[in-house]
Amino acid sequence: MSRLIKHESAGKLRTQLCKAVGLTLRELASKAQPDDAARDMAAFVALCLREIDATINESVAAWEKRDYWVKADRFRLEWQWAGHYSAALTRALVDNNAALLPEQLLKIGARLQAVKLPLRNTVGEPWHGALQRLRDIAGSAPATRAN
Repeated sequence: MSRLIKHESAGKLRTQLCKAVGLTLRELASKAQPDDAARDMAAFVALCLREIDATINESVAAWEKRDYWVKADRFRLEWQWAGHYSAALTRALVDNNAALLPEQLLKIGARLQAVKLPLRNTVGEPWHGALQRLRDIAGSAPATRAN
């Protein structure tokens, strides 16, 4: 029997999502005034960060099987910012608190400085309707306490 090779790994998905967030932040920086499209872009960033956070445990599962606990914990610490910023952006967008958005988006941009972005946007505009999707997800998610 031959080996099964999974082409869509968590690392590859995380890289694609980081590039999508970087491109979205670049498009968002060109906006002069916050409008509906800018809020959709910020919501798309929050959704991507939520997906990035979801890939972390999948990535460290193989290390934990081999008892590489330190490596797994270090990787989790390296990427824990994604979940925190996703929650902060979601809270700001659902509560319609536009004052918090620029600060959070700048912090996210600083985290993704090392990501190599193409010169042109090749992914299109996937953020259309992202704010409504985020509100649907946030409305259906159980309330959690922030520490």
